[in-house]
Amino acid sequence: MNERIRVPEVRLVGPGGEQVGVVRVEDALRLAEEAGLDLVEVAPDAKPPVAKLMDYGKFKYEAAQKARDARRNQANTQLKEIRFRLKIDDHDFGVKKGHVERFLSAGDKVKVMIMFRGREQSRPEAGVRLLQRLADEIGDLATVESMPRQDGRNMTMVLAPTKRKADALNEQRKRREAERAERRDKRAERSSKVQARSARAEAPATEND
Repeated sequence: MNERIRVPEVRLVGPGGEQVGVVRVEDALRLAEEAGLDLVEVAPDAKPPVAKLMDYGKFKYEAAQKARDARRNQANTQLKEIRFRLKIDDHDFGVKKGHVERFLSAGDKVKVMIMFRGREQSRPEAGVRLLQRLADEIGDLATVESMPRQDGRNMTMVLAPTKRKADALNEQRKRREAERAERRDKRAERSSKVQARSARAEAPATEND
């Protein structure tokens, strides 16, 4: 970086990604100094090496932020499990689908498992249809991370949320804050009505006095 670059010339990339071309390293350093930026080698093995004008401190900070967010999101994401029977009725299917939707909306993955009984093991295509129906009805909440796969008496499919865990948590927090604000407003409105009724009830007594 900067004066530690020991090559005579570099292929220079501007701060906005624009191609400047091959320039002497002295000229590249001068441009960096004039712009208040750093000259950073981004492809040192290229011929000539590729260097970019950037705010290296800001670049490192943003990279660290992204890495921290990725770790936080990965650490908080859980794998939930929901079990279906092959001969499930529409009501139970809807209930279990609701659980799956809630998990996905919270940013968690869901492992969906069908448990085969007896001769049902010889009908894997029915299990695939059931899992495909679930994936279709879930819609935009998830993508199929692991396609239906039979393992003995079970068939599994893994659904991954399209929404990041961090985004889901932020939405949940905002929703809770909005609900609390709405409850406060309702309490304040009820209190105002009670005070108004009390004032009206006291008014005649004051006139009689």
